[in-house]
Amino acid sequence: MSNKEEKINAFNPNSAGLAESQMFGLPFTIDESDIVLLPVPWEVTVSYGGGASEGPEHIFESSLQVDLHHPEFPELWKKGIAMLEQNGALHSRSNSLKEKAEEIISAWEEGEKIEDNDELVEILQEINDGCADMVQYVAEQTKKWLDAGKTVGLIGGDHSTPLGYLQTLSERYENFGILHVDAHMDLREAYEGFTYSHASIMYNALQIPQITKLVQVGIRDFCKEENDRVVNSNGRIIVHTDAEIQRAAFEGELWKERCNAIIDALPNDVYISFDIDGLDPTLCPNTGTPVPGGLSFQQALYLLSQLKAKKNIIGFDLVEVAPGEDDWNGNVGARLLYHMCGVAS
Repeated sequence: MSNKEEKINAFNPNSAGLAESQMFGLPFTIDESDIVLLPVPWEVTVSYGGGASEGPEHIFESSLQVDLHHPEFPELWKKGIAMLEQNGALHSRSNSLKEKAEEIISAWEEGEKIEDNDELVEILQEINDGCADMVQYVAEQTKKWLDAGKTVGLIGGDHSTPLGYLQTLSERYENFGILHVDAHMDLREAYEGFTYSHASIMYNALQIPQITKLVQVGIRDFCKEENDRVVNSNGRIIVHTDAEIQRAAFEGELWKERCNAIIDALPNDVYISFDIDGLDPTLCPNTGTPVPGGLSFQQALYLLSQLKAKKNIIGFDLVEVAPGEDDWNGNVGARLLYHMCGVAS
């Protein structure tokens, strides 16, 4: 009998999660776990609310309160779910570069031309280089754990963090799609001068030719540049705005019908990118850029479950979970994450 089997037999899934345990109170090591979670505590380019870099730790702490019996995936806990140790140097660098990014953002807001200020040009280059290093770190880590046969989930951090994961997947799949749940399109090119802005993640992702389809759900805040990019994408980008979803529901469309349309537009292999602000902001009030509207919690779970039933899920991320004065955002994020582990396993 393996050590993992012994732990399964000895573990009581009905008891409270212990502080010294792994994610969701589970007893398994990284090597024993089928699902490995990569924390990326990074939020350099955020331009509104902060705290996303604390998301991985916030979710981890809240996960200890999640009951392990999932009606849809009752054996999920036995697969093992474990979070890698957080990279402290990465977190420190994020904090340092974020302070410098605030100088760039302030200059933009005041109408200053960055290119005319040598000091700001140097700062901007340092930020873009640091973000490129983060992207490379994520690519290396996801490659390592995918090569080890693990299902990998990324926990941000802001929404710039999954790009390296997508680059790694492009080396493994000739073509794949992204199901992107978000309040924002994230299709701006180098927003505020930052090449790897959280507002540019899907623009950057679409520079990867293996990503043949991007289907966005819950969108309700975007600019003309982004809208034009969708219109001119020749069907590579499909958007289901929140207004469109709600209007159709008011007129009698079932959520099942909308989910079918969303999923049918995707290729067989699908990556899930889930910004928590795609949910109704009452579920995530402390996220960086909350927007009225959005999916209910059960709408989101249903969509993800329907995706699992029809497609091959090759990876996922959950980003922009930020702590506030209480653990509400982490509570919601941890439960959403547990469901995502279920659909991806």
